[in-house]
Amino acid sequence: MNNVKDLTKRLATRLFPRLRYSVLAYSSEGEDLLLKRIFDEKKDGVYVDVGAHHPFRFSNTYLFYKKNWRGINIDPMPGTMELFNKYRPGDINLEMGVSSVPQELTYSIFNEPALNTFSAEKVKEYTQKSCYKVIGSKKVETRPLAAILDQHLKSTAIDFLTIDAEGMDLEVLRSNNWQKYRPAFVLVESQPYELEKGTSSDLLKFMHQKGYGVFAKTYYTYFFRDMQGNYTGPND
Repeated sequence: MNNVKDLTKRLATRLFPRLRYSVLAYSSEGEDLLLKRIFDEKKDGVYVDVGAHHPFRFSNTYLFYKKNWRGINIDPMPGTMELFNKYRPGDINLEMGVSSVPQELTYSIFNEPALNTFSAEKVKEYTQKSCYKVIGSKKVETRPLAAILDQHLKSTAIDFLTIDAEGMDLEVLRSNNWQKYRPAFVLVESQPYELEKGTSSDLLKFMHQKGYGVFAKTYYTYFFRDMQGNYTGPND
């Protein structure tokens, strides 16, 4: 099988030489490529994806699933985990939301699923554009991240936690047990100009209090590194 794959790859690059230099990314802003650089050749890693959305589309974790990493995918979109269970059966796939306390929240469903949210403020923001509209809503069970990890994670080791919770990101962060679960890196989607706010940014302030510093960023995604950890970076 590997010989067939190698032959196919060589034939494809001969017919389409540009393929040799292409770089495959599944993330919306190339976050998985930066993570790939961060973790270099690390094998058997662990990720947690809150707001996982889809097994491949806009996924910060699928590239690592293909590298035999495994982890937990969490998303409240009804029916989402059928796709995850089909295409990512090695992961733990949970159809639920994350909040500070166990409860049921109203989940607004958009014509663009990437915008689905528990946040009433985000609903108002997104519907300012005529191309986006709410097409449904549903009461969804939510639990603190710490409780979810206690139940489903076999150890406390997490290489990276990625959060895209459409307005609930800070609440997700606050619901973790940072003494017990300290991912080496935390990715959080937020507004592009958080760094300009400095100490007035609730996100940066919270992560600093938990012992994390800004490591890198894309347009919307902030990479935080555990300053108390032992990460030394990839080999040059």
